Amino acid sequence: MTGTETQAADQEPQQSKKDTRNTGPGRLLIAVYAVFALSATARAGYQIATKFAEAPLAHILSAFAAVVYVVATISLAKPGRTWFKVSLAAVLVELVGVLVVGAISLFDPVAFPHDTVWSLFGRGYGFVPLVLPVLGLLWLNKRRPS
Repeated sequence: MTGTETQAADQEPQQSKKDTRNTGPGRLLIAVYAVFALSATARAGYQIATKFAEAPLAHILSAFAAVVYVVATISLAKPGRTWFKVSLAAVLVELVGVLVVGAISLFDPVAFPHDTVWSLFGRGYGFVPLVLPVLGLLWLNKRRPS
């Protein structure tokens, strides 16, 4: 090996370590996202199959939230710059969704006759949907790839 190859080989494990988001507290974050992905998917599936006509917007938003949680779960678990960008986009979409749907459901409850995961800022889920993207953004900021 030449000196340049040795330096590249020495730096590679450091970059890989920094590029991963699935270590330490990241594993807990991914686990919570996975639970929300499963619960939101089940909720949306049930709502769409049994009550879609009663509140189509709410049920479509539940399905959208489920997709966002699935994408966030997968992208947080994968290393690399591209997956980091996907994670960042998913968590930002989640935060905007929670804030917008939460505000609309608070000020215009008629717009959402059935709750979604993000209704009333996630009150039905102990406000975890409101806190989760904030924690996700903090973790992503800490684990930003170089």
